[in-house]
Amino acid sequence: MERKEGCLFEVRRGKGRARWWLYAASTLLGLLLIWAYRVSHVPVAGEKGRWAWMAMFAAELWFGFFWFISFSVRWNPIHRYTFKDRLSLRYEDKLPGVDVFICTADPIIEPPIIAINTVLSVLAYDYPPEKLSVYLSDDGGSIFTFYALLEASQFAKSWVPFCRKFNVQHMSPARFFSKSSISIHDSRFSEWTTMEKLYKDMEYRIDATMKQGYILKDIKAKHEGFSEWSFKTTSKDHQAIVKILIDGRDQIAQDIEGFALPTIVYMAREKRPKYHHNFKAGALNALLRVSEQISNGPIILTLDCDTCANNVESIRDALCFFMDEERGHEYAFVQFPQSCRNIIKHDLYATSLNIIQIVNFPGHDGQGGPIYIGSCCFHRRACLNGRKYNEQSKIEMKGERPNISEASVSILEERTKNLATCSYEENTQWGKEMGLKYGCPVEDIITGLAIQCRGWKSAHFRPKRDAFLGLAPTTLSQVLVQHKRWVEGDFQIFLSKYCPFLYGFRRIKLGLQMGYCIYCLWAVNCIPTLIYVVIPSICLLHEISLFPSVFSFWFIPFAFVIALAYVVSLWESLYFGETLKAWWNEQRMWLYRRTTSYLFAFVDTILKLIGMNDLAFAITPKVADEESSKRYENGIMEFGSTSPMFVILSAVAMLNLFCLVGGIKQVIIYGVGGLGSFFLQFLLCGSLVLINFPIFEASFFRNDKGCIPINTTLLSVALIIVAYFISIL
Repeated sequence: MERKEGCLFEVRRGKGRARWWLYAASTLLGLLLIWAYRVSHVPVAGEKGRWAWMAMFAAELWFGFFWFISFSVRWNPIHRYTFKDRLSLRYEDKLPGVDVFICTADPIIEPPIIAINTVLSVLAYDYPPEKLSVYLSDDGGSIFTFYALLEASQFAKSWVPFCRKFNVQHMSPARFFSKSSISIHDSRFSEWTTMEKLYKDMEYRIDATMKQGYILKDIKAKHEGFSEWSFKTTSKDHQAIVKILIDGRDQIAQDIEGFALPTIVYMAREKRPKYHHNFKAGALNALLRVSEQISNGPIILTLDCDTCANNVESIRDALCFFMDEERGHEYAFVQFPQSCRNIIKHDLYATSLNIIQIVNFPGHDGQGGPIYIGSCCFHRRACLNGRKYNEQSKIEMKGERPNISEASVSILEERTKNLATCSYEENTQWGKEMGLKYGCPVEDIITGLAIQCRGWKSAHFRPKRDAFLGLAPTTLSQVLVQHKRWVEGDFQIFLSKYCPFLYGFRRIKLGLQMGYCIYCLWAVNCIPTLIYVVIPSICLLHEISLFPSVFSFWFIPFAFVIALAYVVSLWESLYFGETLKAWWNEQRMWLYRRTTSYLFAFVDTILKLIGMNDLAFAITPKVADEESSKRYENGIMEFGSTSPMFVILSAVAMLNLFCLVGGIKQVIIYGVGGLGSFFLQFLLCGSLVLINFPIFEASFFRNDKGCIPINTTLLSVALIIVAYFISIL
């Protein structure tokens, strides 16, 4: 434990390190024996199954290598704890300004009511309002998003004092009113119901306006900002728009109890068809420049539009790292975990990513700092702007006042518009040495890596109460597309100059380089995984043994490594609060992601590398239709659409069912005498059939809109037939 009297935070090393090293040593021994078996039992040239054997050996070599890379997060995990009481005692009157950046891109995929709930949640932070500014970047340039934010800025005048008075913990009004209730006899009942009605009325007005497809004239007359939109305005072709809806400098900007309100700013950067806009990274860089002229907070919080604040003390938690007298100057950003508020009990699509956030991130922290995941992260503005770490040069924050211009709101709006134009970044270092990096779908990863390579550290902090709550995808298609984007971006990093082993060489620790490569090499896992789920099953059908007999010594290392891996995985999931069924769903999604998302990401990245594919950015939808939502809540997997990914999943499932039936038929005909040599292949094939039960159910037993379309099933069967005939040639 690293704890010094007077520090604002302490560091404690993870427990059970000796057990993990014992696990690592025993697994490594098992892997070495497996590889020794493959080398010593290679079929001779011309013998049936030689190429299958070699493919299995290559897959097992990769699995061993990737296991070693992944184990880096368990070398030295650390956990951090803050002392907010000390922060308040010393620096309450010297707290720095904080700018919150919230990004949205499409009012259909990301409805404005979701974005403004995020805005309203951060307005409720336990922080001096005159030092808090909230910026909403609308990359869709939607008049409906602007209208929703305008409504939210009025509602905030009642919501913020309500949260302060009743110590509201569910800071998003939508979540608060869905999770909280009050007795009619409670003295707070009147205020409570009044506030709920205010919110429901606002929600109704926003939804009604979205449905009618235009803004009424009497609404437009309430704010001159609506004049920025015309019939020619589109999401991909519009001028820069900056509107300060609440000016925190203005003494008139008060809530209903007479207290100051935070600054609220709407920004839609300029979009023109001939300019590449660099996706979310471009939006955040525009916010960096615009906010510097308005509030210039030295601390910046970046959030996705669906990620609501859920802990009123999160800003103070982050400041405990930045403002620590002894080590605070070393930290560039503080990454919080992102939990999801719509995950069902058994986590159908394994979207909680618990193991990554609870195990991996503390492991990264022990090697120099967690990665930046693009949201739920507090940054030093100077570090995002490209500043290098210098031990002798500390960034003074205590008592630092933002360089707020005394210009009027209208002058500030016009001035900052120029900073959000398409041409502003031409011939500058924005996207290179300044701001977030360009050229990759996961700009957050390379930005965090670049900051760490400039000498800065980062910190991971997981408070007892979730700091942020996002929205998880609720259909299989959404999950697979989201993972494809992540994995494709990570793989592009590995093949670029930002490869952690090259870019991070001698700049960050080897353990952290390996930690980055866990994600950068996700895509490559598709090949060995496909080998393992296809080849053993086909060889079972053709009576080709690929594993040692259960009566052989060589069976022991295979059984040991397989059993140990699953026992540890199951124990870990249960230990961190997941259910047995959730663990089983995680195993299924592990398979689905590797055979589809990773495969398509791998292929697309290679095609891009040779110039046959362009960089694209897919936004994950934040809403689903009512029937789909009900199926999700009932734990029923959603297929519905025709997708190449579903064809692959169906083909793998049907292939293993076909091979298992064929294998059982052979055992019945020829007896169980040779079953020992095929035990592991039967086990693997049977497990794949069992784990794919939702696919069989969706193909043959369901008739709702979420079932697998008949053409997808027929195409997958056709692929199996083709694969079978190829295998017998």
